[in-house]
Amino acid sequence: MNSPNLTEGVTAIRPVPALVRATRILDALSRDGRPQGISALARSLELPKSTVHGICRTLAELGLLLRVGPTQFTMGPHVLGWANAFQSQSDLTVEFTRVWDELQAFPRDTVTLSVLSGTDVLYLGCRNGVNALGVSFKVGMRLPAPFTATGKAMLATMQESRVRTIFAESWPAPMSPTSVRNVDALLNELETTRQRGFAVDNGQTREGAYCFGAPVFDGSGNDIAIGGVAVALLATDVNEDSTLEAGKAIRMVAARLSRRLGANPLIAST
Repeated sequence: MNSPNLTEGVTAIRPVPALVRATRILDALSRDGRPQGISALARSLELPKSTVHGICRTLAELGLLLRVGPTQFTMGPHVLGWANAFQSQSDLTVEFTRVWDELQAFPRDTVTLSVLSGTDVLYLGCRNGVNALGVSFKVGMRLPAPFTATGKAMLATMQESRVRTIFAESWPAPMSPTSVRNVDALLNELETTRQRGFAVDNGQTREGAYCFGAPVFDGSGNDIAIGGVAVALLATDVNEDSTLEAGKAIRMVAARLSRRLGANPLIAST
């Protein structure tokens, strides 16, 4: 019997369990940003210690992990080659750099480019500004999508059912007192984002820092964003006028970047 979700004659491929577990371990270590022990990884991922130990040893031999002491591991240097290869061939990251260079937007402030990766945003490009935000953005960094301006901007282009599916199994731990606490509250924010035309992180990832984000589209004709751009300002610099100015500017940057990627002008309009 043919599956309604598959092209005729194409067989569904089942994920390889060992690869899935290895990916989960790599994701856990990259999110945390510090060495973790076998026991801690096994508990957080709900996997047998023997399984985690065997996978970590193999990943370390391949250079994907580094040993730190007898039982702890952290991300290894081999992943940098993959990251650099992705960046060098990605139209999104290349065009992001070109647009910022051309527009000279926010010359003193932090600007970022990210994509949605599961329940997180993954940063592909960043330029840290001169203002001390209390956080330094890095390529490869992950943050919970519901708390970030780019995450909200991308999620706002999706149907409610899809957003609920993404967060059906887990909700990230809050990063600040203002972090949105559940999917229903997030959906309310996403509706406000659509009406306003840009997303706002009002200190949800870091107290004292505001971010303003807008979605980026490509030429596929899909009206779901493939990425998001944002600018970060100190909370002390945020008022009604600066909010409107930042929102207008980040929408302009996102629209120009989208048009460079072949997006429909109606979708990529400011």
